[in-house]
Amino acid sequence: MRLSFLEPLYAESGPFASVYLDTSRDVEQPDRALALRWRRLREDLTRQGADRALLGVLEEAVGADAEVPGMHGQAVFAANGSLVLDGELPQPPARDSARYSTLPDAMPLVAQHLPEIPYLAVVVHYRGLPTAETHGWVRVEAESGTWPASTVSPGERLHFDGEVASWHRNAARLGHRLDSWARRAHADAVVVGGDEWAGNVLVRRLPHAVRGKVVRVGGHTPTDTGRALLEPQLAGVFRGRLAEHDRDLVNIFIGRRALGGPATEGLEATVAALQRGQVLALLLNHPPAASLRLWTGPRPTELALAEEELVSFGVRAPREEPGGEALVRALVGTSAELVVVPEDELGLDEGVGALLRYADHSSDRV
Repeated sequence: MRLSFLEPLYAESGPFASVYLDTSRDVEQPDRALALRWRRLREDLTRQGADRALLGVLEEAVGADAEVPGMHGQAVFAANGSLVLDGELPQPPARDSARYSTLPDAMPLVAQHLPEIPYLAVVVHYRGLPTAETHGWVRVEAESGTWPASTVSPGERLHFDGEVASWHRNAARLGHRLDSWARRAHADAVVVGGDEWAGNVLVRRLPHAVRGKVVRVGGHTPTDTGRALLEPQLAGVFRGRLAEHDRDLVNIFIGRRALGGPATEGLEATVAALQRGQVLALLLNHPPAASLRLWTGPRPTELALAEEELVSFGVRAPREEPGGEALVRALVGTSAELVVVPEDELGLDEGVGALLRYADHSSDRV
């Protein structure tokens, strides 16, 4: 998973206010419920030292996603009197939270973007007899996205309407458009729902490469919900699955580990690799536990397990921070990726490892 969407966040200096809250609209009196939630968080931030200007910026942003229907949440970050990042959450946070701290609390936002699978969703409906010379229509809706974040932030959408009688011919043309689109989006899957006959015609006319990515789904397929196209079906297709790009990184790691190539495991060795900007991709069996703490300095690569280590590097007044915050900053600051892989697929020493950009022969283990 690439973390470039967080770059604006780390372009700012702290301290940061990080707010996560449930902004769902499928509750009774949603505006009143949101106001009560925000009031509690505002009081919490005030106790932590946030000033009025910063609170005012946050208040303008909180609830600005009212056009998003259904269950969802919001992650809002501000620093130095300005809004830095406003992100939609496909699921409400487990609990509302507000933190005013040196580093932004970005790991919960990252966790809601995982596994970040690019896809193309297609719904095909028709009315009339497939053999009819006249009358009847075929309607196609297609949408690109990255699951699960696109649940509440859908991508580009295509609309097509045509006659049933010319559907075989139009399906071939549309198939080539979808093929080009899937390539541009680096789609791992093309998820197709809707009516069986019209959908089958389209699938059979897709170019071979993209046809191999097709996943057919059933169930109700509304196209005007304001949410992602095929939202319920997407969860069934992608839950528990890694993005193909991440799967490739995992396979490279496994190969390098077997051959003694540039890869490392364990928290101490991985933190040392992050200090050197050596990490191409950080591999975790699960997001960092709340108990993990790391010492940090002003720069992304200034992180360590012990205060004395940073002091020996010349860092003045290191600060102890939540490990997840320090790790995300280090990854974004060094353009490294993140892969969370289940332990039953790849067990890692202490649940952490790294695919390295190069071998460091001065270290004991690479």
